[in-house]
Amino acid sequence: MIRQQSWLIPAQDRATLMHTTVFRPPGSGPFPLAVINHGTTQNELRRAGYRLPQYAALTEWLVARGYAVAVPQRPGHGETSGPYYEAQGGCANADFAKAGLGAAANIAATIDYLSRQAFVRKTGTVAFGHSAGGWGVLALATQVLRPLSGVVAFAPGLGGRADDIAGKNCAPDRLVAAARAYGERARVPSLWLYASNDSYFSPELSMRMVNAFRGAGGRADYQLLPAIGSDGHDFIQSPDAMALWAPPVERFLKTAR
Repeated sequence: MIRQQSWLIPAQDRATLMHTTVFRPPGSGPFPLAVINHGTTQNELRRAGYRLPQYAALTEWLVARGYAVAVPQRPGHGETSGPYYEAQGGCANADFAKAGLGAAANIAATIDYLSRQAFVRKTGTVAFGHSAGGWGVLALATQVLRPLSGVVAFAPGLGGRADDIAGKNCAPDRLVAAARAYGERARVPSLWLYASNDSYFSPELSMRMVNAFRGAGGRADYQLLPAIGSDGHDFIQSPDAMALWAPPVERFLKTAR
């Protein structure tokens, strides 16, 4: 039986409260913590309409393996509202590294707050993220955060589908450069998962990103999964995709615990 609660967790500014859903296995713990992080959009109106994030398949899978799971809604989105810390700027001057660190600061705030709770272990935390949330956990890997033991990124990146055109990234060279900058400072191992039919980040681009990250010293396991559905960018939400991502995530978690 999964226990579910709604929490309000202080964001990086300590004033904004992030609406967060927390799930726990039976028992009193302490449990290792997994934090699942959603994507974003640079469009303010769309962000305001964001619903509380749900990653049912991944959440249930993690709780079944003994994790307490938190799914926060970061500032600038939906019910949490407040300031937006993930602006990347226009294509010509896109600062993907800064935008990712803005997300990472709020993910770190979630981990810091929950790690102080009696039911959460002080070590062995794994941060998961999807799309911009995946980019955020890669940025998080560069931070000094004692509980964190690894990050898992589903289709990570920013600037995808410029002008809403599939396969057109806003500034691919800047994205690769930001991945290299993260790799230089990465402190924990990472798992990168993409589907071959991702309309935001093509296999060619995702390989450039991970190679830049690795080349700078970052530890990264890269898995390119087969085509999933009509657009593999959102495969994290597909129950049918679990058979594809579960084995590499299982292997990764064994090293992270």
